[in-house]
Amino acid sequence: MNRKGLAILMRTKMRPTTPSSTTTPPISPSSEAGEIQIGSRRKNSDGNSSMALKSSDSPRNPEGDLKGVWESMHSVISMSKIDILDPVLKNFSEGYFKLSYEDRRKLLVILAREYDVRRNEVRKLIKQYLGLEFPSGDTIQDTTHEEESLLSSFYRIERNLRHALQPKFEVLFEHINMHPGGLKFMTGLRGDLLSMIAEEKVAALRALDSYLKEKLVTWLTPATLELHHITWDDPASLLEKIVAHEAVHPISNLTDLKRRLGAGRRCFGYLHPAIPGEPLIFIEVALLKEVARTIQEVLWDTPPSPESEATCALFYSISSTQPGLAGINLGKFLIKRVIELVKRDMPHITKFATLSPIPGYMNWLQSKLASQLKIAEAENEDSMGSTFKEDILQPDEERALLKLSTEFTSGKKGIEVMMNLLTSTNYEWAKSDKLLSVLRGPLMRLCARFLVIEKKRGKALDSVANFHLQNGAIIEKLNWMADRSTKGLHQSGSIMVNYVYRMDKIEENAQLYFNEGRIQASSDIHHYLEIVQR
Repeated sequence: MNRKGLAILMRTKMRPTTPSSTTTPPISPSSEAGEIQIGSRRKNSDGNSSMALKSSDSPRNPEGDLKGVWESMHSVISMSKIDILDPVLKNFSEGYFKLSYEDRRKLLVILAREYDVRRNEVRKLIKQYLGLEFPSGDTIQDTTHEEESLLSSFYRIERNLRHALQPKFEVLFEHINMHPGGLKFMTGLRGDLLSMIAEEKVAALRALDSYLKEKLVTWLTPATLELHHITWDDPASLLEKIVAHEAVHPISNLTDLKRRLGAGRRCFGYLHPAIPGEPLIFIEVALLKEVARTIQEVLWDTPPSPESEATCALFYSISSTQPGLAGINLGKFLIKRVIELVKRDMPHITKFATLSPIPGYMNWLQSKLASQLKIAEAENEDSMGSTFKEDILQPDEERALLKLSTEFTSGKKGIEVMMNLLTSTNYEWAKSDKLLSVLRGPLMRLCARFLVIEKKRGKALDSVANFHLQNGAIIEKLNWMADRSTKGLHQSGSIMVNYVYRMDKIEENAQLYFNEGRIQASSDIHHYLEIVQR
């Protein structure tokens, strides 16, 4: 094994299993926001109340000093002298991740609540604004000298209102962004925020996260990102990031890694100059003769066909290395850039598609089956019957499942047999040709329904579908038994889907989806939907 392979292997093997200083462990159920008592409240000059940290409230611990980090944070926000700002920023950024997770939570709650918008000043300015009488002139030329003076009052209050509506913590993030390592720090801090918001619904933390997300979107424009073709010749430290953060199809060994970076394959990542040597997001591409229908065709064990014979660039995995960038769609820009690059370098590639998982399907299906079982039970108890019934199974499928129930599981109704099979932990149904033959029809039909019809706030319920549809793709084909791994069976019943990017339709499809929630799908997909709706 060469030196680079050994370095990657050692770094991967030696990755700690306990949370690192930047890992955000879950909050205990007793850690409610209302229980935070960090210090006494005092009145600021603007009338807002704030918290003052007391030494007795933040005992020193091996991980960090809450009071010291808070003082550094407060200094950055209130300091005007740039020449002494760098050491204070350094103290804050280094001290933050030395704090325990609970102390970081306390600090962020203080930042969100006590360094927020100056609401007393906002209310005062709004009252002044509403008390002004707007000039009666129809145009600027019609205004008198007196009305010009009145307009000046409007402009002054509007300027002051804009200033008052800027949260105080804006200064902190602006300074950090200009500090070496600042962008990396803020992605870690937002990762903490997202973890905290998932555990407890604190409005101030959600507002802080929303603000920070907007700033990150502004700072991470495509113009600031460098598209990098990742190869085996890259430093071991970069390749180790690929191994560590591959989220869709884990890289099993060094041979697997070399294969994904070798002939017939491509890997591209977005790098930012503020976080050198670490892709923020990366995408893996297979160059194939045709669109792949199973993941094994992509994660091959034998050399692929020559690249010159390829007609399809298949995106089979896209992963982020930064949890703190969740919800920021860098993948949209990455896919478009990769398509442009591949088209330029390999004109013979004419198809751009994905082989994608459907991570939310089985959870949705099991919930749907459970609700139908409750309806069926209610029908047995109520002679009037239910006002709603959904035919998940066709009559012949119902009979076939009941016939097989004695051999594999129990159940008085077809959907009960189906539920028992799909919730079994040994996935016995996926090993039986008889069961696969019976289950294929309903699972494929319902999967089409899940992808196209089931929505949340007008958008696709499945997260991966929503990602590709908002980028302008269409749902092209469902593939049966495409991923037989435990993860594939658990998440999507082994089904995978091809999304296709047609260059002349990308913008139109994206706009229709964004504005109207309209999902573009092939005739194959609509065929399944017609069976569902009969």
